[in-house]
Amino acid sequence: MSQQQPVAGIPKAVLRPRKAQPLYGRHPWALHSAFDHIDPAAADGDVVQLVGDHGRFVAYGVVNRQSRIHARLYSWDVDQPLTDDFWKRKIAAAIDCRKQLGLFHENAGCRLVYSEADGLSGLIVDYFAGHVTLQINALAMEKRLDVIVAALNELIAPQSISIRGESGIQKAEGIAIDARVLQGEVPSEPIFIQENGIEFELDLSGGQKTGFYLDQRENRVAAAKYFGGRRVLDMFCYSGGFSLAAAKLGGASEVIGIDGSDRAIELARRNAERNGLSNVRFESVDAFDHLKALVDASEKFDAVVLDPPKFTKTRRNINEALKAYYHVNRQGVHLLNPGGILVTCSCSGNVSREDFQMTLLGVAQKTGRDIQILEQRSAAIDHPTLITCPETQYLKCFICRVE
Repeated sequence: MSQQQPVAGIPKAVLRPRKAQPLYGRHPWALHSAFDHIDPAAADGDVVQLVGDHGRFVAYGVVNRQSRIHARLYSWDVDQPLTDDFWKRKIAAAIDCRKQLGLFHENAGCRLVYSEADGLSGLIVDYFAGHVTLQINALAMEKRLDVIVAALNELIAPQSISIRGESGIQKAEGIAIDARVLQGEVPSEPIFIQENGIEFELDLSGGQKTGFYLDQRENRVAAAKYFGGRRVLDMFCYSGGFSLAAAKLGGASEVIGIDGSDRAIELARRNAERNGLSNVRFESVDAFDHLKALVDASEKFDAVVLDPPKFTKTRRNINEALKAYYHVNRQGVHLLNPGGILVTCSCSGNVSREDFQMTLLGVAQKTGRDIQILEQRSAAIDHPTLITCPETQYLKCFICRVE
């Protein structure tokens, strides 16, 4: 436990008895219920020093009384206050990590900053072949946007920087961020990134999330090695990530990609054409309805990829989410020939790995099919898990064999 003493001149946020322990343990969120009182001199968005009920320093954070997370913590060293230089050093460390991993290059697509996992709670920075997209999920980061932009310009000099936010998170944080270009010019023409030897076209002006699902990079390669000579169905395919990997890297005999977005499917088709792939085709239909229609038509495949959208953003709706995952996976299993491969994913952070596995157990019992888990995977390496913040591990990707 910290024995550091608070410093003068920085407002204090005093924790209730026994509420400091997880924060001494370096979890970056201090919920509203943890506080006895916060110095009224600290406005929302200001730096505070959290102190335990015995007066010992815990961490520096940024307060936001409008949010359930009353303070986001960034430094547990009393000698490392949250100055402009502090933020720059944290961003630089995150970028250096991606460079060491070999992910940052001219035609790369990678996540340069992943929020809590990089010690920058509320900030996501994605890089796409010279262009940067920010996602601001906390008042702390909104208030320091100029510092963030200046640091990125100094460290990597991107051609453009644009910003987006998720409406639900903004509401919870009491912030309002309009999607806009902060500097430079986002090209109206497509840009292209290289991933695992496949070239993908990106529409930075209108793509889902921040333009591309970077978190599945390694999972696409891992799944592809099971697809040799197989007929593959890729549900919720967006711009064709799993589909193109199956067709080009995996040597699948036929790949069918399904998504409900006309724009995404057009993008997927162009990606297939650009990579010279004739063994893959895409259809724009409602994925949930089409999945049922395929089952009703007794269609069969040798491999099925299920990567649906997030089914819940809160624990309150967890039961409904698990029912949805059960329903989708049961249909996927019905479509598989014996010995088929099921690649099933959940990006719902509130659904635990154990919950997801129990859902597959229910599918196996109800369908009478044996499901063998061959691999349990997580997000790509530029989406690391911070050991003191388990919430940073959200993506589940199970590669299974179904008898």
